[in-house]
Amino acid sequence: MDRRTLLKLFGFGALESSFGVSFPWLVSASLVGHEVHWGYMVESGSENWGNLSPEFQLCKTGIQQSPIDLHLAIAAELSPIEIDYKESPLHIVNNGHTIQVNYEPGSSMKLDGQTFNLEQFHFHNPSEHIIDKKPFDMELHLVHRSGAGALAVIGVFLKQGQHNAALQPIWEAFPVRNEPEQVVKTVKVNAEQFLPKDRKVYRYFGSLTTPPCSQGVNWIVMQQPIELSQDQIQKFAKLISIDARPVQPLNNRFVLRSI
Repeated sequence: MDRRTLLKLFGFGALESSFGVSFPWLVSASLVGHEVHWGYMVESGSENWGNLSPEFQLCKTGIQQSPIDLHLAIAAELSPIEIDYKESPLHIVNNGHTIQVNYEPGSSMKLDGQTFNLEQFHFHNPSEHIIDKKPFDMELHLVHRSGAGALAVIGVFLKQGQHNAALQPIWEAFPVRNEPEQVVKTVKVNAEQFLPKDRKVYRYFGSLTTPPCSQGVNWIVMQQPIELSQDQIQKFAKLISIDARPVQPLNNRFVLRSI
């Protein structure tokens, strides 16, 4: 199924042109995030994000918000996602909201004929997307941006199970405080190791799950979770106790799933 068909099916025909221009909020998001304190608890929590700053208005007024419950997905023949990830030295940061790994240029995915470059990935505890009201233990988000500024995010569910050797070098390098990026040149990561073998996905159009909650984000959530150990889950939780936005209304959107 091509991108034009997907946009029309999801009710986003008017947004199609926006995928060919730059997104000015990609700059403002990082700036605003440092100026306005937001979090996941009490006054600065997700229910109040829209009141913290005029730039965060979509967090309360947007009708195409993420995350969502994926259980009403419609089975469809979806075009495969072409992954072309390379190794990158470990650029890791504790930004106070999550543990984030910034990726060096040169890795990308192709979605509906459009190339999106992998910029960073980060983790949420518990998962932000859920299935039939049930969350997973954690969720990994791989954030991509096209040359025109459009965003596409791959979500991967993480569930308790076997120790995850591919994730362990990242876990061992966790910064314990909110501080500038650290570069661990002796550690190389390849984000393709964090994708499940089964590449069936859910797809829909949504938003950033953090302020400013900007919309028009192309979401691709893997159906099959990957595993990590209880110890790995607990180590993340000791640093970042909760960093998951509650699910948002689906409104008039459709969610598709690979068959």
